[in-house]
Amino acid sequence: MKIKLILPLIISSIFVGCASVPKADQQLSKQVKQLTSPSEGNAAIYVYRSNSVVGASIKKDIWIDGECLGESSRGVFFYKEVSGNQKHTISTESEFSPNHLEINTEAGKQYFIQQFIKPGVVVGGANLKQVDETTGKKAISEYELAKSGNCSEATISLNK
Repeated sequence: MKIKLILPLIISSIFVGCASVPKADQQLSKQVKQLTSPSEGNAAIYVYRSNSVVGASIKKDIWIDGECLGESSRGVFFYKEVSGNQKHTISTESEFSPNHLEINTEAGKQYFIQQFIKPGVVVGGANLKQVDETTGKKAISEYELAKSGNCSEATISLNK
């Protein structure tokens, strides 16, 4: 009987509520949404989290090459220029350890990564996937630029 009462509470806590993170200046957000080419020799990485209600009350850290990009919440994105023609690791915290996505970048190109929340045992896990340019550009146009540099941990080990 107790399980019948407790289980719905646990499940609803995953879907109810809405976490929020600090947003970047509106002027900067408009500029980044223009999707201009990255600086000479660099590639642009956009990491976004959809507006899905799954995990809406959960914030998750995102890192690029072990350095804090920011803490995500529903309907936000981050932008970071990285060195082109190199392998980069995008990571997100999850239930038990970070999940990593490696991408090989080319100078002058843009890359779009979706962070998604999946229901888990305790809180909810997060993962990353690279999406095509059309999907990524549409998402960026709909979401808000989050302020970079706010993570629960400033850096992570890429060996986890």
